[in-house]
Amino acid sequence: MRNGVLIALTAAALVTAGAAAPHADARPVSATVSTAQAAAPSVTATEAYLVDVTTGTIQFAKRETRRVPVASLTKVMTAYVVRRRARLDDVVTITKADVKHALAGGASAAGLRAGERLTVRDLLYALMLPSGADAAHALAERYGPGTAKFVAQMNDTAKRLGLRDTRYANPDGLPSKGYSTARDQATLAVAALRDPVIASVARSPKRAVTKSRLHRAHVWRNTNELLKDGAVGLKTGYTRQAGYCLSFAVTRDDRTYVGVLLGERSDKARYTTARKLLDWIDEEGLALP
Repeated sequence: MRNGVLIALTAAALVTAGAAAPHADARPVSATVSTAQAAAPSVTATEAYLVDVTTGTIQFAKRETRRVPVASLTKVMTAYVVRRRARLDDVVTITKADVKHALAGGASAAGLRAGERLTVRDLLYALMLPSGADAAHALAERYGPGTAKFVAQMNDTAKRLGLRDTRYANPDGLPSKGYSTARDQATLAVAALRDPVIASVARSPKRAVTKSRLHRAHVWRNTNELLKDGAVGLKTGYTRQAGYCLSFAVTRDDRTYVGVLLGERSDKARYTTARKLLDWIDEEGLALP
């Protein structure tokens, strides 16, 4: 662990996300290291990071600066860039290329069909809840315009947020040369959750879209099982290369904690590890001043 770790934004901005400006850039603040690290539970994730955003204290860190693939956690940045480029009521037409992209890559999809026209608001749910690569491709093509230009925007935004060990290669997290770190993803999580729309989407268990003349009916369910434990977000991810990943945020006793787990061995393990870390905080009283 290192002193002086940068965590974007203040805790107050995250807790009061509904009042925050959706497109404000992050302002890094220093974080200190908890003295309770030695008593921490064992963590099976290959990289992990947990910070008390309220106090700026790092509660747990394991290989937090190691550059690794982060799978669909990539879509958090996709959502963040879209929020800075698009209006929620913009309408995006789904193309055959969007659908084919998800199918060809064997990625998770939102079940979109060519010819459907959906609002950006709905596509953000399609992107974040079922982790739709089809939605990611559609948004990138529209707001790059084109995937290459959109990815360039993702990397420019990463630099502005101070994500020095992050490089994006696509908008969906499918296997590529892209990489990030647990620490950088925590910084991104804080910035993303400051946006009231992303925060609302991320904590939603499901989203139902009724059939209209523009699109068919859709029901998207959140893949993040930690929501059942009071989490307020944020994103799951998986590829063989990245393992099982989880970016999460939980508010307890007026304290907000943001955590990132990368390279977990199974879907169940990432939630077990997250709960273990949060239970440890409660038991050890780390939330107390």
